[in-house]
Amino acid sequence: MKPKVLIIVSNANAIGSNNKRTGTVLPEVAHPYAEFEKADYQIDFASLTGESPFLDALNLADDPENLKFLTGKGWEDMQKSSKLSEVDVNNYDAVFIPGGLAPMVDMPENDELKKVIADVYERNGVVGAVCHGSVALLNVKLNDGTYLVNGKKITSFTTEEEDNYARADVPFDLQTALSKQGAIFHAAEAWSANSITDGNLVTGQNPASAKGVGEKMVALLESKNS
Repeated sequence: MKPKVLIIVSNANAIGSNNKRTGTVLPEVAHPYAEFEKADYQIDFASLTGESPFLDALNLADDPENLKFLTGKGWEDMQKSSKLSEVDVNNYDAVFIPGGLAPMVDMPENDELKKVIADVYERNGVVGAVCHGSVALLNVKLNDGTYLVNGKKITSFTTEEEDNYARADVPFDLQTALSKQGAIFHAAEAWSANSITDGNLVTGQNPASAKGVGEKMVALLESKNS
């Protein structure tokens, strides 16, 4: 049976005191989606509230995979995301959290999201995140009381990248927060493709890393499915 992947997206559309418009960054959902689709996986969407989520970086729509996502089944299904608390996550082999600034608003402390990630990880499922989506891994505690990221090689949008992007808008520095919970943080050159696998955890640094996260998640799922 082909693996099933649940993509969990933010419902936020503004961040910071200046109400900067935000959402899920298009290539960060479209590029992994393309990899899951090529592998012929079942792909479903959930959001934290069940309301229609928002997309950011629509100016990148000329990219073939972004355009295919927008005009095909991807965006259509994302708009009809289920409410995460109403999804039976036991039906899924993997969860993936794309970035954009939006997850920094509603994902740092969401109890339902933390429980889902811990449950999937502890039953040997694959957990993936890219860019600011890695904030979903923050504050996830396993059954033994330790943080999920403790001792794990991971990456996310870096301090250097944030300093030149949205420092005034984000509530905290993601690289610092993950490192404080014991993550072994791997930062590559700013804006370069950088994705990392550590066990069943796959993370990517920025939009350029999204395709690599999708590829690495597929490789893990295929190894489990063989």
